[in-house]
Amino acid sequence: MTNRTAFVSGSGRNIGRAIVLEFARAGCNVIVNGSANEEACNRVAEEASGHGVEAAVVMGDVGDSGAVGKMAAQALAQFGAVDIVVNNASIRPSKPFLEMDDEYWHHVISVDMHAAFYTGRAFVPGMVERGWGRVINITGMNAIHGYAGRAPVSVAKHGLWGLTKSMAKEFGPNGITVNAISPGPIRGERDDPEMSKHIEETAAKIPLKRMGEPEHIAGLCGYLISEAAEFTTGQMIACNGGGQT
Repeated sequence: MTNRTAFVSGSGRNIGRAIVLEFARAGCNVIVNGSANEEACNRVAEEASGHGVEAAVVMGDVGDSGAVGKMAAQALAQFGAVDIVVNNASIRPSKPFLEMDDEYWHHVISVDMHAAFYTGRAFVPGMVERGWGRVINITGMNAIHGYAGRAPVSVAKHGLWGLTKSMAKEFGPNGITVNAISPGPIRGERDDPEMSKHIEETAAKIPLKRMGEPEHIAGLCGYLISEAAEFTTGQMIACNGGGQT
């Protein structure tokens, strides 16, 4: 991956951080993104640079098309090209369906689904021009199953799966692969106690009876950007301890 550059959204902690470090170990330059905690993003970039690659931080909300445009301009000005995009950033607020207003609904879907359109519009043209690119979308086992109280999350993640398949077909002739990874219960820092409890309960129900680690998802991302995966596209790979996709 030497001379490749990757943009990973939501990479200040947990799965996103692990993906950045996986790519850095492979020799890939990395762009760390977060929407609020710049200090955490700077720490991840510093860790990544310890592997001898160039690392940068671009702060902004990927659910905002204007913000994505500015971040893309910043990234391209520094690196010249972005070859790999991982759409990892996600929000999972909980609210009964009948209590949701328009603003709430659209905000969740913008971050969890529209962001992949915005980053694709920003970075895929360069991939087409160079004849090589990798796009990885992070979906989620429970989001694909359906969430009670988190309807827009499920809608967005289903849409992300549809976008994955459509982009894989459209851009395959240009040497670009587009895949999705569906994590199961993964250990990590969380601000929502209810979500933490839900993930622990999910882990108890799957065959392996334990939570996975962020590195399990990062390892799959490492595979998908490697030469070994150049014939893999349009797929959703489950990494969930034996739970249903």
